[in-house]
Amino acid sequence: MKRFAITITLISLAVLLAGARAAPALAPAFRDLFNGKDLRGWINVNTNPDTWKVKDGLLVCSGHPIGVMRSEKQYENFILHIEWMHMEPGGNSGVFVWSNARPNPESRLPNGVEVQMLELDWPNLHKKDGVTPPIAYVHGELFGVGGVKTIPDNPHGERSKSIENRCKGRGEWNTYDVVAVDGVIKLSVNGKVVNGISRSSQKKGYLCLESEGAEIHFRNIRIMELPPGVTSPDQAAPEL
Repeated sequence: MKRFAITITLISLAVLLAGARAAPALAPAFRDLFNGKDLRGWINVNTNPDTWKVKDGLLVCSGHPIGVMRSEKQYENFILHIEWMHMEPGGNSGVFVWSNARPNPESRLPNGVEVQMLELDWPNLHKKDGVTPPIAYVHGELFGVGGVKTIPDNPHGERSKSIENRCKGRGEWNTYDVVAVDGVIKLSVNGKVVNGISRSSQKKGYLCLESEGAEIHFRNIRIMELPPGVTSPDQAAPEL
């Protein structure tokens, strides 16, 4: 019940803020993070110049090499809308929330909370000792990376798995809506809230889009910034 109470609180807050009328000039509103024309607003961190490109209004990631590009600014409390489509069987990608955007030299990935984006064939292509990973793994797992700690709503080890399998396979668009408030994240997959984490040890930082070995397309990346909370310096990523 506590999980659902938090979900209702976050969504209610978002609705109230989005519908505020008392001060129209200050009312939160969605704005584009990707303009469909170029990569303005994003900074390549450790991938090649041709890893990310714009084609026919879409943001196309080749998947090579492994790495990320980051938002120009940091975000604390927000709602992120992002649509994505894998183009290869078993494709792997994601978006890092509240990230330091400083890649680990070995993994080439930064810290933060990863909102995972996997293609549906991933479990079949990554069997270990003949055992197929659980299908829930590919439907929007949430987990801390690089030392960031979280409390999973639906534990799968230290990760949180979605309680309903809603992602679509390659060649089909998926929609994620990420509500991030005060160290709590709720994830809606294709129109339904099915996953979440709480008590993130880092709750302010950059957004990072991930390149991890397979072509993936993005579109309609938008963010609504919500009022900040009480965040101590040790709970925020360093400014770059």
